[in-house]
Amino acid sequence: PCHVLSSDRAESLDEHTDMGEAGWVSFTAPLPTATKKEQRAQGSLGSAVDKTTGTLLYNVASRLKDPKRLCFLVGYVTSKKLVTDLQLSAALEYVRSHPLDPIDVADFERECGVGAVVTPEQIEEAVEAVISKHRAQLLLERYRFNTGLLMGEARARLKWADGKIIKNEVDLQVGPDQLFPPPTGETNLETRSLLEQLRGEALKFHKPGENYKTEGYVITANTMSLLKEHLAITGGQVRTRFPPEPNGILHIGHAKAINFNFGYAKANGGICFLRYDDTNPEKEEEKYFTAIREMVEWLGYTPHAVTHASDYFDQLYSWAVELIRRGQAYICHQQGEEMKGHNPAPSPWRDRPVEESLLLFEGMRKGKFGEGEATLRMKLVMEDGKLDPVAYRIKYTPHHRTGDKWCIYPTYDYTHCLCDSLEHISHSLCTKEFQARRSSYFWLCNALDVYCPVQWEFGRLNLPYTVVSKRKIIRLVEAGAVRDWDDPRLFTLTALRRRGFPPEAINHFCARVGVTVAQTTMEPHLLEACVREVLNEQAPRAMAVLEPLRLTITNFPQPHKALEVSVPNFPADETKGFHKVPFQPAVFIEQSDFREVPDKGYKRLAPGQPVGLRHTGFVIAVQNVIKDASGRVIELEVTCTKSEVAEKPKAFIHWVSEPLVCEVRLYERLFLHKNPEDAVEVPGGFLSDLNPDSLQVIEEALVDRFGSTARPFDKFQFERLGYFSVDPDSTDAKLVFNRTVTMKEDPGKL
Repeated sequence: PCHVLSSDRAESLDEHTDMGEAGWVSFTAPLPTATKKEQRAQGSLGSAVDKTTGTLLYNVASRLKDPKRLCFLVGYVTSKKLVTDLQLSAALEYVRSHPLDPIDVADFERECGVGAVVTPEQIEEAVEAVISKHRAQLLLERYRFNTGLLMGEARARLKWADGKIIKNEVDLQVGPDQLFPPPTGETNLETRSLLEQLRGEALKFHKPGENYKTEGYVITANTMSLLKEHLAITGGQVRTRFPPEPNGILHIGHAKAINFNFGYAKANGGICFLRYDDTNPEKEEEKYFTAIREMVEWLGYTPHAVTHASDYFDQLYSWAVELIRRGQAYICHQQGEEMKGHNPAPSPWRDRPVEESLLLFEGMRKGKFGEGEATLRMKLVMEDGKLDPVAYRIKYTPHHRTGDKWCIYPTYDYTHCLCDSLEHISHSLCTKEFQARRSSYFWLCNALDVYCPVQWEFGRLNLPYTVVSKRKIIRLVEAGAVRDWDDPRLFTLTALRRRGFPPEAINHFCARVGVTVAQTTMEPHLLEACVREVLNEQAPRAMAVLEPLRLTITNFPQPHKALEVSVPNFPADETKGFHKVPFQPAVFIEQSDFREVPDKGYKRLAPGQPVGLRHTGFVIAVQNVIKDASGRVIELEVTCTKSEVAEKPKAFIHWVSEPLVCEVRLYERLFLHKNPEDAVEVPGGFLSDLNPDSLQVIEEALVDRFGSTARPFDKFQFERLGYFSVDPDSTDAKLVFNRTVTMKEDPGKL
C-alpha cells in the first residue's frame, strides 16, 4: 500500500526540503487517499521525516507520474530500502523500463542496490587503490591532475557508494598533507616531531569552547550555555582521553592512538585521561587493565587521571531513564539476529508507551528478565543505516569493580559520548571506523541536553604480515602457534617490548606515519628502521657467536695467561666508556666466517687469507684444519701476528673467549603472506599461513662476559649480528636473548 503522510509529517518534510506549499501540493497530489488504518500504520516510521528521506520523496513524486509505480517506490523510500539518489535513479529507470505487472521484486532490489552496504572503510580502500594506480601521474602533474578520473574509477569499483563521500575521501587522500609533499621551504611531516604536527593550528581542530564552529556539530537552544559552563570548568584547557576496552592487549595500532590522544593534549598544554571502557564484564580481566596502563606509561605518557566507564554507572542509568521519559528510547524484545542486517524492519515495540518502557527498564535492572529477553534501544538512525542502536543489555556476570550491583550494562554507543561529556573532553579523537557513529554521538548528548564534545577521526595504522584482532590472537595462542599475547612475533605492544623494541622507536615511527585522516599501511621494515636508529644510540656493543667454531692460537703471546681486551661500548663515541673481555689461546668465531674453499669475492678467513680479530690488535692465519670422522670442520689451529707488522687483512671478524653459554631466539615473520586474513590470498584462513621458520632457538650460543650482569629488557648490539634484548625467561644460570632486529642490510658485504 501507498500511505499518505500525516499533516505533522508533511510539515516536517516541508521544513527539511524547503518545498513550500506549492511543492507539497505537487508531491501529495498523485498519491491516493489513505484510510485511517493506513495512516496509523505509517506511524511506525516515526513522527518526522528526516531530510534525506524527504528529499527522496520529493524527487520521486516530481519525476514519476504513474500512481501505482509511485506507491511502489514511496514504500521503498519510507521503509529506507532506497536511501541514496543513485538508488532512486536506478529504481526510476527500472520501473519505466518494466511497465508490465507484476514487478519482479527480487530482480528490482538487485538492480537498485537494495540492501547494499558500502562502509567508509570500503570507500577508503577503493580510493587508496585508485590513487595507487595513478600515483606516478599524480606526482608528476600534481594539482593539474584531473581528480574526476579518480572519483569515476572509485565509483566503478563501488557501484552503490555515495558520490559525495567518495569525493570527500579523494580530497582527503590527495590533499597536500597526504600525497603531495609541501612546497619548497616548508617542513615535511615525516621530518617533524609528533608534537610539532599536533601543536596549535596544525590540525585545524576547533579551539576549546568553540565546538559549534565544527562542521556537522549540532547546535541546540542550550548549546551556548552548556559550552559556557564547560569553559568555566576547564578554563579553556584541551582535554582528550584514551579509552581502551580492557579485554585484550594493546597493539601497534593503539600506539598511534596513544600518541595522538596524549600527544595532542601535551602539545597544546592540556591533559589526557586514561579511561577503561569496562562495560562488558564477560571479557574483562585484571591482567588487561594492568597491561594497558603499563604500555601507556612505557610509551612515556602519564595519564592526568585513570577513570573507568563503571565510575559513571549510576549517572548513566539515570540518564537512560531520562531518555525514556523524553520519548527517545524504548524497551525492545527482539533477538540480536532480528536487529542485524541492512535496513531491518523497525521494532514492533518502537512506539511502546513511555510509562511501560520505564517499568520494564526497572524490571531489567531488578533481574526480572533473562539475558537477551529485553534491551533498551535509542530512537535514531546512524550513518551506516543501523536503526535504533542498543543502549543497555542484560548480562548476569559480576563486574570486576561493581560486583553484583548491576545486571544491565551500557553499550559503547551509549556510554562513549556521555563519559566524554562527564569528563568535559574537548576533543574526542578516535579512529576512522567510528565516523559512522559521529551523528549518534551528537544526537545522544543533545537528546539529554548535556555538554557535547566534538568527535574527530584519524586514520588507522595497519601493518602487513600480521594479525592484531583480539579474537585471532586468542586463536593463535590456543593453537600453540604463539606462546601468549607477548610472543615477540606478534605486534602487540607487550610483544614488541619483549622483543626489545624501545618505546622511543615506536613513538618515532608514529611520528613518521604522521597524523593522517586516511588509513595507513606501513611495511614492518620502516618500523625496524626506527628501532635501529634508537638502539644505535642506546645499545652498548658486545660480541656473540651463534654457531661457534673453535680456534686455537698456537703462538699466543702469553700461553699460560689470559689477556684483557678493551672494547668500546659505543665505537662512535668512546666517551661512553669501555668494557673488558678476556682473550685466551682458545677463542670461538662464527662457522660462516671460515671457508676451506672460498668463493670468489669471499673476504673472511680461509687458508692463505688472514683476517683481523676485532679489538685485539692481532691478525690470524690458518695453520691447520681439524675435521671429525664425517669430514666436518670442528676446529682450526691458527697463528697470530700483531696488526702493525702484518699485512692489512681484507676483513675483521668478531669472536668470544671464556664466553657465557646463552639461549638466543631468532624471529622472522609469523605469516607467509602479506595479508593473512585475506580469503583470496589465503583461502585456508590465517592459521594455515603460519611461517614454519618464524622462530629459531639456538640453545648454546656464546656471548662475551660483558652481558653477565644483564637484566630482562637490557639491550645490546651484538657486533655484526644485530640488536638483541634480554628475555624475561632468563635465569641466574642462563641468559636468554631475543633478536630485536638485524643489522642494516648490506648486499655488498660477503
